[in-house]
Amino acid sequence: MKSKREAEREISQAIVRFEKEFMGRGPLEARSYIIEDMVLVRLKNVLTPAELKLAESEESKRGQCLIKQVRQELIEQGRPLLDAMIGGILAVNVVSLHTDISAKTGERIIVFTLEGRPEFDQA
Repeated sequence: MKSKREAEREISQAIVRFEKEFMGRGPLEARSYIIEDMVLVRLKNVLTPAELKLAESEESKRGQCLIKQVRQELIEQGRPLLDAMIGGILAVNVVSLHTDISAKTGERIIVFTLEGRPEFDQA
């Protein structure tokens, strides 16, 4: 059985892999936190150069909305993979996924809610 810290590190690495392989670009920094029956993942610098340009354009509000919509749709398409990754690491099924991305800072937050609390080695 793994420790909580090991599971958090494994989740961060899995999410970075997902972002690189499924979304086309990985974050520069990823941190995961397991809190009772939830997993909080914070990703920094996830936007592509093209998305950054779109977010800074004269019509930045429209561009930011487009970025959020596209990223939301992509996450929904990849949801089965994400659920399987988290469930495999923690041995607890994912109930729901909530996410948002800042088109200004390039930061994404993902929250997974789980069927129960994962168990960890106390060492």
